[in-house]
Amino acid sequence: MRAPKQIGAGHWCDLAAPAKINTFLHVTGQREDGMHLLQSIFMLLDWGDYLDIEVTPHGQIERIDNAHTGLTLPDNDLCMQAACALQQATGTRLGARLWLHKHLPAQAGLGGGSSDAATCLVALNKLWNTGLNQQQLCDIAVKLGADVPFFVRGHNAFVQGIGEHITPITVPSTAVWIVKPNAGVSTPALFKSNELTRNTAAIDLSTLCNLPSDKLWAFGCNDLQDVAQTLCPDINVACKWLQAQGLSARMTGSGSAVYAHCAPHLLTGYTLEPTLPNNWVSHKCRNLAKHPLLDWI
Repeated sequence: MRAPKQIGAGHWCDLAAPAKINTFLHVTGQREDGMHLLQSIFMLLDWGDYLDIEVTPHGQIERIDNAHTGLTLPDNDLCMQAACALQQATGTRLGARLWLHKHLPAQAGLGGGSSDAATCLVALNKLWNTGLNQQQLCDIAVKLGADVPFFVRGHNAFVQGIGEHITPITVPSTAVWIVKPNAGVSTPALFKSNELTRNTAAIDLSTLCNLPSDKLWAFGCNDLQDVAQTLCPDINVACKWLQAQGLSARMTGSGSAVYAHCAPHLLTGYTLEPTLPNNWVSHKCRNLAKHPLLDWI
């Protein structure tokens, strides 16, 4: 991803908000409050959104839409919520103008909104000089969404619970090919389904650490995928397209994006894109060892 650039006093552009995929996602239980307990590896990708931020002295948080993206953003998206939450938590009198350049599709399971929020928190904490440490930022992040603390932590990780238990891990370098059908999946509907597996046996991190890379990528499954494919049959279609290229496909998160691992040098040898519907997203990328803004904390 592009490196951040300073283009004026208190004005930075190209603040990266990378996507993630789940190499597996197991539902191991459900709490009395209805929240589901998960285990998963979250892996950062060198594909994502970008945020531009200009610090202002008047305390107002403004988001300026970028018409060229063709995407309509809600008035109070997670980026705006993150900025306001940091402002309230620290009492700073500074404000900001935000430009959000969206590249990640919505309802994909790629963590786009959560990543945007995390980048906003980390960047504004530095630019406002509010001085919060990583744990303090995570305490704010968890109130914005279960995946936001992962992006604040900034490392590939073994994630447990409802997303609050994050253990950094090292994963092998890999290339990833993502296909996103036009249709999305309702995450609430998915988790409410009576057909959802909720009792997959929990594993120890040591089980994963001892696996070679090919076994690591094939480990487990996505417990959400069967239900998601019922709600969005195009997920199965996308998997079959990747499988037709000799790749092993799996859904990420709650969908509807699916992905396949392959050797980096093989990415240019595949020609699937022309066979995809015009309104589907196809993107080839690689994983990241760490978040581009990790050094900002």
